[in-house]
Amino acid sequence: MKYVIIGTSAAGITAAEELRKRQSDADIVMISADEYVHSRCMLHKYLSHERTAEELDFTEEGFFKKNRISWIQGRVTSLDTEGRAVCLASGEKVSYDKLLIASGANSSIPPVGDLRKAENVCGLRHLSDAQKIDAMSEKAQNVLVIGSGLVGLDAAYGLLDRGKNVTVVEMADQILPMQLDAHAAQAYQKLFEKAGVKFFLGKSAKEASCGADGMIHEVILDTGEVISCDVVIAATGVRPATEFLEGSGIEINCGIQVNSRMETSRPDVYAAGDVTGLSGIWPNAMKQGRTAARNMCGDSEEYTDTFAQKNTINFFGLVTLCLGELRPGEGDRVVAQEDRSVYRRAILRDGKLAGILLQGDISNSGIWQYIIKNKIDLGAKEKNLFKITFADFYGTGEKGKYVWNV
Repeated sequence: MKYVIIGTSAAGITAAEELRKRQSDADIVMISADEYVHSRCMLHKYLSHERTAEELDFTEEGFFKKNRISWIQGRVTSLDTEGRAVCLASGEKVSYDKLLIASGANSSIPPVGDLRKAENVCGLRHLSDAQKIDAMSEKAQNVLVIGSGLVGLDAAYGLLDRGKNVTVVEMADQILPMQLDAHAAQAYQKLFEKAGVKFFLGKSAKEASCGADGMIHEVILDTGEVISCDVVIAATGVRPATEFLEGSGIEINCGIQVNSRMETSRPDVYAAGDVTGLSGIWPNAMKQGRTAARNMCGDSEEYTDTFAQKNTINFFGLVTLCLGELRPGEGDRVVAQEDRSVYRRAILRDGKLAGILLQGDISNSGIWQYIIKNKIDLGAKEKNLFKITFADFYGTGEKGKYVWNV
């Protein structure tokens, strides 16, 4: 049996490990455009020169050799599902018996002026993006980041260590608008501003034109303000990497459509990770890759863990964990608690925890994800909400045996 996997990130690598574990004699081939396996969560450390490209690799040393996996470094241009072959830019065709598409997602550059065609504009999603930004930053001093989500602030954080002048433009009236409430976001904004970052909040890029050198040297905001720049990093979202699937017969709608077994609309073709649009967090991508691999081996396993409302943030030593929903709805109750070093905020809905934010101290937080995912009724425990532990849900049954009281 020959298995081919497109992509070497969390979903793809996990699937490859699972395939080898289950079939010692299978032929496993992985294909990726980047020259190194890397964690996209660590790309800012490459920008800051804290890590090299090799040090971004999250696999064990000698992973491909140890697991007898062939790794082809090349760009996939199309997929022939009738002939069961993956077509590369080099002209090579890689045949498969079963295929897993784990190609991830690409940065989405906003359609503003010449941003999409300028040579000094790019996203930060792949190692190749970080390498391009790093090369441009050698001579550049003024960096403009459009978008203040995790990717945008990661980019800003990494380039601050290089002594760059960083400006961030954000349409929302706060930074990290998808991850934090205004109070928690303000704590990070103050830290970034103290480090030299300038923020333009509640504003957006309106005009950007290339000069004779193919570069954008200034961006005009909707307020008329002009920002000078040598490099522009667009952190305004991503789109599933499905461009090479045109004409393949694979159904796509905001990502590759898969069933609970991670099967696509074409026989023996599976998909996992960001390319499916199911989840943007690392643990879920791993679970999807593992589920796909097991089904590729003939098992019948369903992917059921769709909980993806989790973010961990750490800038300047200030750590924050967000779980579940961030914005309260009608009828929800918001409970907040703050002291000199910790900020906590919870959203309660019909006696159940809908979401929680912990800033400053996230220790012993495993209980919260369990409570949210399982929609546990807190009842009288609401009175001491932020002191809840797993012990609160145990009682003593017959003969002193501990009983889970949920």
